[in-house]
Amino acid sequence: MGATIHFLRHGEVENPEKILYGRQPGWRLSDRGQDMAVAVSEWSKNLPLGAVLASPLQRAQETAAPVAKVHGLPIHTEARLIEATNVFEGQKFEFGSGVLKHPKSWRHLYNPWKPSWGEPYEEQISRMLASLFAARDLAEGKDAICVSHQLPIWILRSAIEGRKLIHDPRKRQCTLASVTSFVLDDEGMISDFYYSEPAKHLLPTK
Repeated sequence: MGATIHFLRHGEVENPEKILYGRQPGWRLSDRGQDMAVAVSEWSKNLPLGAVLASPLQRAQETAAPVAKVHGLPIHTEARLIEATNVFEGQKFEFGSGVLKHPKSWRHLYNPWKPSWGEPYEEQISRMLASLFAARDLAEGKDAICVSHQLPIWILRSAIEGRKLIHDPRKRQCTLASVTSFVLDDEGMISDFYYSEPAKHLLPTK
């Protein structure tokens, strides 16, 4: 069996106003998010880790830092691991409240299959697969951790599983600081996957 590429969602962000931060710079981890990153680093100690990659966004870099420190590895900033674009970025965004209540927003919701409000799913799949294989090559036969964001990780998993890409965001199996792991065969291709939540004990209850 070959190595495993672990896609780690970043920890909790300091965001009391529930803003859709998207690709905006400057969004840092909360204190609990920092604890989540440490919990993941403890979980990772048993991995034969050869590379740590992270989205350029601050919350991803901060999540990667404890893992990189534990393994004595540098963080390779990988632009293709970044969050998906979204036209609602910077606005308050919650189901039942926020920007979706306003009719002027509805024109962006006409095509959920693409989706019409942000980066096409196919583009997310392409760049996330490219980052997976870049991590494989960088790790040189060992495991790698790629710190990214919920939607791109979920869409990558959905594509690999052969499921429909349109979905209810509330039903994504990709909690804060969770790990979606893709197992590679001896030829370096994806042969299986599994999911884990090393920081489950730190997840908010509401």
